[in-house]
Amino acid sequence: MSIILKTPEEIAKMRVTCRLAAEVLDYITPFIKPGITTGELDRLCHEYMTNVQQSISACLHYQPPGYPPYPKATCISVNHQVCHGIPGDKVLKNGDILNIDITTIKDGYHGDTSRMFIVGEASIQARRLCDITFECMWLGITQVRPGARLGDIGHIIQQHAEKNGFSIVREFCGHGVGAAFHEEPQVLHYGKPGSGVMLKENMIFTIEPMVNAGKPDIRQLADGWTIVTKDHSLSAQWEHTVLVTATGYEVLTLSAGVQPKPDWIR
Repeated sequence: MSIILKTPEEIAKMRVTCRLAAEVLDYITPFIKPGITTGELDRLCHEYMTNVQQSISACLHYQPPGYPPYPKATCISVNHQVCHGIPGDKVLKNGDILNIDITTIKDGYHGDTSRMFIVGEASIQARRLCDITFECMWLGITQVRPGARLGDIGHIIQQHAEKNGFSIVREFCGHGVGAAFHEEPQVLHYGKPGSGVMLKENMIFTIEPMVNAGKPDIRQLADGWTIVTKDHSLSAQWEHTVLVTATGYEVLTLSAGVQPKPDWIR
């Protein structure tokens, strides 16, 4: 499959659906407290998408080859869950960290974003992991410009995670996004500068590093979806959808409640 360069009309639609995805995360933020279940958070997100935004969850019933249909509207991954955590009866407690991953469909186009949340007061390590992963994502985003290479993005992410004592999950990556949920290119979060696909204006893709506090090794649970760290260490992930512009980048998954880029990252 080739990389799809988006038309101005498609970019306009992507701006809308990406903003909606971010606004779901704004909406759910005040509900994230000790005592609520991940299933209740999922229900609230889905109702907001359906009833308020008139958007569609891309996750619900999503079934790539070799997988069972995904049963929920969001992915909610808690503590040592790396990604694709299925919301359910798990009750959040003080100190938990969780990633909520939202993909909306509006007018046939997909907006994809995720954020980390801390329940109450987390450990120093948990907060540091969330912060470093956020910085990794933004360092990757700042590499985006026409003529840059995908390896530039992966390299700076890997370098920042590893110099802070963390590890990069290699089995999952960012991806092109548009009329399809997953398009080319694959955006690795490790690599060598100057390697990989050259970026061109009007490409749209996600940058979504998954960073483990321990070793990078992962395994899949029996539900066919949930990925966890093999050593039971904490894992964090942040995700934005990014447009390559004529002079650099535009982050499409911005909203009123989104955490701003760290001041020190230029």
